[in-house]
Amino acid sequence: MSNLELNTNHSADKSKWPRKAIVIGLTLAGFAATAGVIAFAALPKRGVQPDTKPAIPALNVTRTESHRESWSATVEVPGAVAPWQEAVLSAQVAGLRLLEVNAEVGDTVHRGQVVARFDTEMLKADEAQLTAELTKAEANAAQAESNRQRALMLKASGGLSEQDILQNQTQAVTTQAQVDAVKAQLTAKRLQLRYAEVVAPDDGVISSRNATLGSVSNSGQELFRLIRQNRLEWHGELTAAQLAQIKIGQSIQLELPDGSHAAAKVRKISPSLDSQSRLGTLFADLEAGSRARVGMYANGRILLAQSPALVVPAASVVIRDGRSFVVKLKEEKEISAVNLQSVTTGRRQGQDVEILQGLGENEQVVAQGAGFLNDGDLVKVLPSTGSVN
Repeated sequence: MSNLELNTNHSADKSKWPRKAIVIGLTLAGFAATAGVIAFAALPKRGVQPDTKPAIPALNVTRTESHRESWSATVEVPGAVAPWQEAVLSAQVAGLRLLEVNAEVGDTVHRGQVVARFDTEMLKADEAQLTAELTKAEANAAQAESNRQRALMLKASGGLSEQDILQNQTQAVTTQAQVDAVKAQLTAKRLQLRYAEVVAPDDGVISSRNATLGSVSNSGQELFRLIRQNRLEWHGELTAAQLAQIKIGQSIQLELPDGSHAAAKVRKISPSLDSQSRLGTLFADLEAGSRARVGMYANGRILLAQSPALVVPAASVVIRDGRSFVVKLKEEKEISAVNLQSVTTGRRQGQDVEILQGLGENEQVVAQGAGFLNDGDLVKVLPSTGSVN
């Protein structure tokens, strides 16, 4: 290679170095400018305050405190409503036509009231016939007694043989027996006449009627059923452990199928348990005036001894995923955060709930509005008389 070519290449390399230096310098200057802008933007501006807007409460609520009360312990058991005692009114004569039906289901009747009457024409005819037969039998008996007396008078004089005297005595006894037999038949017929009128054996309410006008009776055929004195009772089924806690005279609150309630008192406790279910029966008298009806199935709440209970309003307890929570206030201020405290609930009485576990006494909880809150929400606490928005 000639000296001329070497010089030319060397000159070209020298011309490239200044251009590279310029490019690198411009790049570094750009980075420095960008960093300065970012740093300047990060500095707080003079006279401009940072954004310190307060959080807005999620809901207005009222507060209350958990407290202790004395509550009655209860036992809740199922049972059926039944008559205290039931009377069956049946036909006591056979072959008679039912002439009158004077009572319907639901009617209130009184002791001795005629509720049905059978046709008595045949019975009256039989009574007249037996009355005549009795008169005849009494006449024969009187004649036979007179003959016996005369025979005894002639016995001393020997006017009659022993056989004749014995025959007269036998005749007197026989005719008197005939009188007694006819009297018995007449008494039975008069009883049938009396039984032709079906009367209520006690005050009460007709619960069923099988009597049909014009039907011919069979002896023992059921005509009516009567709830004596319109008294109802509740038959509760309890375990042996539950029965041990019950005493005669304890109060029971029944919840009827229509949502109403009925009051009852324990009258009697079964002395034995069912061999299969191992349950005993409790008999409780229902107070008059309730909506309870025979055959109803009702849940009974039996009030036992008093015991202390930690109580909060039912509105303070919320259910989430099958668990019970109480919404607690973290601070006793107008604006406070809340947290959901898991609790175990017990008895209920009116609008209050017993807390068995998870909450202490005198703790601040949300009274109204708890159902709309989540853990950590801010709330505004209103006075107890305030309304919830």
